[in-house]
Amino acid sequence: MKLLVAEDDHSVCEMLQLFFSKEQYETTFVHDGLAAEQAIAQQGWDFIILDWMLPGKDGITLCRDIRRKLATPVILLTARDQEQDRILGLELGADDYVTKPFSPMELIARMKAVLRRYRAGSGGAEPGSSADDVFSEERPDDEVLKHKKILVNLSARSATLNGTTITNLTPKEFELLTLFVRYPKRVFTREQLLESIWGFDYLGEERTVDVHIKRLRNKVSSPEHPLIVTVWGVGYKLEE
Repeated sequence: MKLLVAEDDHSVCEMLQLFFSKEQYETTFVHDGLAAEQAIAQQGWDFIILDWMLPGKDGITLCRDIRRKLATPVILLTARDQEQDRILGLELGADDYVTKPFSPMELIARMKAVLRRYRAGSGGAEPGSSADDVFSEERPDDEVLKHKKILVNLSARSATLNGTTITNLTPKEFELLTLFVRYPKRVFTREQLLESIWGFDYLGEERTVDVHIKRLRNKVSSPEHPLIVTVWGVGYKLEE
């Protein structure tokens, strides 16, 4: 696995190198945001780890830029442990959030959990592929799911809203949309969505569901037509 780590604390890099070597990860370390940006532009990566407070260009900005173009898994490392910081990181596209100080073994466990979710959500596609590559991967199942306004093509991993392609869907957003379109009248609790989309091995928290729902809702809804609605005290559903 080709791994990029952007971290300006050299002692943290040395510690991670010891553990990543044991996992046989092909790891490249950079120590500022501009170097990370250049490395991301020059080649594909299977996984990216970003420190939030990088010099030159911070990790949260890099994460946002990555998610606009790529479906590469991203974990943020940070000493900021406030809930609003975790939510911000997830809203901008991070797959997980690890607070310093941390155990390298916990970080590796979280990385492996993220990779399992990506592989399950993309039908085995390599995580370093671009979003368009992931969503266009051929699958034996050519089922098409239809809603009044939404059409989901499972074989092409694409979706349209009123005939217009919904762009920049992450793998988890696509899986959520597929679930809602398949069962448009059903209300899903956060626990059910975590179990169905993230799996039992997910190490995160239920707020992850809220963050992904918010991002998906922004892509398929408008204030006048909120397709994905909140059922207060229960969960979420796709409006008929």
